[in-house]
Amino acid sequence: MTDFPGSPDSAARERDAAESASAFAHPAVAPDRTAAYGDHPDQVVDFYAPRDGRTGAPLVVLLHGGAWRSPYDRAHVSPLADFLARRGFAVANVEYRRGGDDIPRQRDGAEPGAGSTGPVAGRWPETFDDVAAALDAMPALASRELPGADVRRIVVSGHSAGGHLALWAAARHVLPEGSPWRLPAPPSLRGVVALAPIADFATAVGLGVCGGAVIQLLGGEAGSVLGGDAGSAFGGDAVAVERAAHADPGVLLPTGIATAIVHGVEDIVVPPAVSEAYVDAAARSGETVGLTLLGGVGHFPLIDPSADACAVVAEELAQLAW
Repeated sequence: MTDFPGSPDSAARERDAAESASAFAHPAVAPDRTAAYGDHPDQVVDFYAPRDGRTGAPLVVLLHGGAWRSPYDRAHVSPLADFLARRGFAVANVEYRRGGDDIPRQRDGAEPGAGSTGPVAGRWPETFDDVAAALDAMPALASRELPGADVRRIVVSGHSAGGHLALWAAARHVLPEGSPWRLPAPPSLRGVVALAPIADFATAVGLGVCGGAVIQLLGGEAGSVLGGDAGSAFGGDAVAVERAAHADPGVLLPTGIATAIVHGVEDIVVPPAVSEAYVDAAARSGETVGLTLLGGVGHFPLIDPSADACAVVAEELAQLAW
């Protein structure tokens, strides 16, 4: 899944494969309720009630990863949703539109999947339309579908590409003027817990994270020059640079929303340097973002209920929610 400079050795790849296999070995867990937030088949939310039957439970809004690509849907994090429900949380597992082999890259003459070996990452603007719509509808939907949830205590969480979307959802009030997703005031959230997020686009592009997924998400041209600032990171691609201003959490700071990141030190899918760059950018903006680096942990244990790392995730959520 990786293609970045300093390619990981065989031991790292074997560990990553074993961790991935463990995380994906859990059977999907059916939700208690499912509700639509729009007309498209992907505009749905699965709800999981706290397993102890408590009322007034904080609500975790969960955004799945998968490089914004269609083969990965919300089912693969349903075991995590169930794990959190057994920890006393109400959980909303959000689906959203992703890219696929049949999705053009929003460029005249560009071939779907150009510059990659898999489905295109994301849809512009539908991926962002959906996350914004789902979050805007969430208090009403959760109040109806999960009467035991306390919608005054919402924490947004997400893994990998979903971690990017969680950070972005908490930053909509600092989007550029005129952005269709901009909020007039900060969203009513207790906080964000991002798990191995694609949090800083320039760093992610420089490391070739997920086979150029960031460039594809932004509709940029394949083969962009890698570099440090936004312009060089996107090879001077005007479309990618303009869209990044509306989509890159690393430039949408400060948010004023309590934010914590959990990242495995051994992650070779989204290297911890991506989160570290976001934390550094937050600090430069005057904001403190918590960063928990887990030794001996790669990308997938954060969503694996059988892994110790998952308990750390639950604790980070609890610290913001209660």
